[in-house]
Amino acid sequence: MPELPEVETARQNLARWLGGHRVVKAEADDTRVFRGAERARFAELKGRLESLDRRGKYLLWTFEAGRGLLAHLGMTGKFVRRPPGQGEPYSRARFHLEEGTVIHFCDPRLFGRMEPVPASGLRALEAIQSLGRDPLADGLTGPQLAEAVGGSRQDLKVALMDQGRLAGLGNIHAAEALFRAGLHPSRKPGTLTPEEWKRLARAIHATIAFGLEEQEGEEPVYLEEGAQNVFRVYGRAGQPCPACKSQVESFTQAGRTTHVCPKCQPLKAQRPGRKRAPGR
Repeated sequence: MPELPEVETARQNLARWLGGHRVVKAEADDTRVFRGAERARFAELKGRLESLDRRGKYLLWTFEAGRGLLAHLGMTGKFVRRPPGQGEPYSRARFHLEEGTVIHFCDPRLFGRMEPVPASGLRALEAIQSLGRDPLADGLTGPQLAEAVGGSRQDLKVALMDQGRLAGLGNIHAAEALFRAGLHPSRKPGTLTPEEWKRLARAIHATIAFGLEEQEGEEPVYLEEGAQNVFRVYGRAGQPCPACKSQVESFTQAGRTTHVCPKCQPLKAQRPGRKRAPGR
């Protein structure tokens, strides 16, 4: 599933592809990508793109004449750029540029979302208003992370994935950040020390930076599409931990598979000075 790094990469690609160009035609198929929205208004998204912002996993588009679009990639959505006349599997919506290039929104499983709205109302939408702190856009320190997540009674990993507390992290990068910080996913947020919050905030920044570096390029390839697994513990159940060579384990949390190294990420809180995180 696309998470903050993948969505930020999409934003950067789209800004580059649309910069200096005009959309001369916008068209969309009748699919559930537009559930709860007025699909007919998608055709009004013409002219120059004035800005493209990201909040959490959402993209906020502003076109000239005050037209806007809220987009979410869902589980399998992505934007790709194709030459004129070249079709694209699972294309659900398309922007045609004046020089012929077509930007497709492709979504095999149709969990993505698009909602054309006036640009002035984008940030007032409930989906955006309900988001918590965005680590990349807003910054994130240990105390800020503790304030956002520390009051949750959920398991730590589940709390990190709560978009109302912290916007952008999903199953992959929450697991990777916890591994980098040496924290067990089932710890309760209230048990973390100030130093552990600082360590976790640094780990979140590190895993986001790693994700951005890995996703850099014209077209992202997701793990379920056959991409190489470049992550440290995610998807590596039964394999040796890259830090200590213990066997990575997996279990279910809130309906999602969690990956953890039981040695590098002990469930019991460690005394100060007795445990080092497995590194950045």
